Amino acid sequence: MALKTGIIRDDRYLEHMPGHMHPEHPSRLRAVYRMLDTEFPKGLENIQPEPATLEVLELVHTSSYIKKVLKTADHKFTSLAPDTPASAKTYLSAWLAVGGCLKGLEALACGQYDICFALVRPPGHHALTDRAGGFCIFNNLGITARYALNEFGYQRILIIDWDIHHGNGIQDLFYREKRVLYFSTHDMLLYPYTGNLEETGKGWGAGYTINIPLPRDLNDADILHVYREVLTPVIQRYVPDLIMIVAGFDAHHEDPIGRMKLTESAFADLTRLLLHLRTAVNDPPILFALEGGYSDRGLASSVRSVFKVLASPDLSGKSVNSETSAGARLVADARQIHAPCRVWVDT
Repeated sequence: MALKTGIIRDDRYLEHMPGHMHPEHPSRLRAVYRMLDTEFPKGLENIQPEPATLEVLELVHTSSYIKKVLKTADHKFTSLAPDTPASAKTYLSAWLAVGGCLKGLEALACGQYDICFALVRPPGHHALTDRAGGFCIFNNLGITARYALNEFGYQRILIIDWDIHHGNGIQDLFYREKRVLYFSTHDMLLYPYTGNLEETGKGWGAGYTINIPLPRDLNDADILHVYREVLTPVIQRYVPDLIMIVAGFDAHHEDPIGRMKLTESAFADLTRLLLHLRTAVNDPPILFALEGGYSDRGLASSVRSVFKVLASPDLSGKSVNSETSAGARLVADARQIHAPCRVWVDT
């Protein structure tokens, strides 16, 4: 049965102009919107975003940094970080990116949708409390998770980050908390060069950060094995009441930055696996938020594969049961590191 899915899209996300040669160009989101209009002309309900309020942004970011972002409106072109340029309307796109994720959260919290996908830019998982970086300006899902804890009473939020870059900004926000479990697979040879296996959280958050660095020769079956073997015990034992997906698609084999070998089928299988696992814990709502993906064609085809699963989820697919030796080695290393924490691994 099809899940009730809402999407957040807005042409104002295209007004963030980091430069013609910059990887995070509006053409990438334009390609996704064009694909949706062609392949899903009916059946997807649009949720209109609104800019986040200053109060909400300050759940994560300092007031001085927020003012710095606002001041970019005074210049046709400026820079918030060496890799994160801004144009005169970047501030609006960034405020709307957070606001779009918040609108998705609100729609899920009231039961209007089972799934929401925030098709926004600029991305957010590298943004720190007081500075931009890695093409990210505000920490879209970090702010949304904090808002979900404070305003909607969620107690256990699972954030799954399948972007090929480590989400250092999200990890930093929740590294000492157990109300948010952060799971990331990434290439540590890429920016921001963080996310060691040994980074598992501190204090109350010990064991609630799971990092699995990936070698570049992994294929679709390998990554699916990793996710199945980690997410199965995580979801069964943590029992999240909200799931957020840092939906970066830069692990696609056509991506000019990611340098991985995955196909769009991998993202379909990961989505199918996630939908299968959530059925055992009362089907918590899922909020996807677009992050990386710098091949227009690769990004659009990967997003298409996710929406096809959401439109007609077949939770009995054989691909969910794949096993590989490469995947098993990565899982074994993670289990060894996490065993003392006893969050998702039995000693």
